[in-house]
Amino acid sequence: MRNTPTILHLDMDAFFASVEQASKPSLRGKAVIVGGLGPRGVVATASYEARAFGVHSAMPMAQARRLAPHAAYLVPRFGLYRSVSEQVMALLRELSPLVEPLSLDEAFVDLEAGGAACDEESARLAGAKLRADILAVTGLTGSVGLAASKMLAKIASEQAKPDGLVLIEPGSERALLAPMPVRTLPGVGPATGDHLRRAGITTVEELAEAGEDELVRLLGKAHGHALYAMALARDERPVVAERETKSVSVEDTYDVDIHDRLRVGLEVRRLADRCVGRLRGAGLSGRTIVLKVRRYDFSTLTRSETLRGPTDDPAVIREAAARLLESVDTTGGVRLLGVGVSGLADYTQEDLFAQAAGERSAEEDEQAVPEAAEEEPEPAERQWRAGQDVRHAAHGHGWVQGSGLGRVTVRFETPYSQPGRVRTFRVDDPDLEPADPLPLVADGAQVSSVPASLPKSWSGTASGTSTSRP
Repeated sequence: MRNTPTILHLDMDAFFASVEQASKPSLRGKAVIVGGLGPRGVVATASYEARAFGVHSAMPMAQARRLAPHAAYLVPRFGLYRSVSEQVMALLRELSPLVEPLSLDEAFVDLEAGGAACDEESARLAGAKLRADILAVTGLTGSVGLAASKMLAKIASEQAKPDGLVLIEPGSERALLAPMPVRTLPGVGPATGDHLRRAGITTVEELAEAGEDELVRLLGKAHGHALYAMALARDERPVVAERETKSVSVEDTYDVDIHDRLRVGLEVRRLADRCVGRLRGAGLSGRTIVLKVRRYDFSTLTRSETLRGPTDDPAVIREAAARLLESVDTTGGVRLLGVGVSGLADYTQEDLFAQAAGERSAEEDEQAVPEAAEEEPEPAERQWRAGQDVRHAAHGHGWVQGSGLGRVTVRFETPYSQPGRVRTFRVDDPDLEPADPLPLVADGAQVSSVPASLPKSWSGTASGTSTSRP
């Protein structure tokens, strides 16, 4: 393990919710909850104002509504989140060629590899500049942790939240870790944590005192060795620029169980097409098609079929998914469906199925979709989802606050305006149409202040027993 704090961990603050607050001036400083809005939906992200009521990620949405009934509940806009994430990741790659993204809002950076830092002072300056650049480019805040290892850098960023920077000084690591709960360490989930607790081990210090042999006895050789090393603040994992994608998949959970077999088939077809979209977007193809079905009784079935070679052909993947569905009994209802592709490659190898599909004309392929769609009943009225971007011919850009009883309520504002006015329309108003999200920061604009939803930034140094703020 290196002896300089030149591994950086960035974690954007309440990312999805913060993007929504930056996009919607009327929600800044207010409780915002992003996730599935149906009866079975879960919270994806809650703003810090919503967290004050006890709302957190992965909580059932119904529970969140009970805890924070007056919060703004919005559907995710993943296209916008990906766009903002790309801006942030581009800033990280300016620091170093070794950037390891963990998700849309989180990544490790090896500052030494890019020459951005070689000691404590230069690392702190690089972290401070990164935070300022992210704010200027996106209008959002992120928390930065700096340490000599990935494990400690992530712990530091957790201490820095929200909107801060914490550097763990080399030599102070063991004293810092000692009082922390064992769940702080990577690889200690609920099951391992409970197992250790029953053995009388609840802190990292107790984990280290138990000794390597005891941990191997309790957890097995690989896990025991790894946790003992981490309890001693040893983490040799390098920052890896390219994380291998093992599969691409999409899935949907339905508010009401699907009983109609024809509807199930149409959903599988739609999921297969979405999966192909992601596959092609990543420049990949795959050999193994996977179907996932969760039935009414929560039992989950997985079926797979391996083709002769990798493909990204939508017809091939649709047909394979349909064949897999034939072997699944959906009597009683389906609550979740998923389609995935694994055995990935960055090229497409023709196989018999793909050749057969390629012989069909584009006109025939296009005609297949309307014919299938006709079998699904048309919705009685246009559907508007809370948080969705819209544009009105007379009032301009806005977003949906809610809809029901044939009406839709829209607040007209942009990321660069003051909080806007609210107006209500018929759901079939011809002047109202869906729109693409606007950028969070106007071209050429610079953000000079922290959004109202987050506190002023601070910078601290963790030194085993204390964290100081200037």
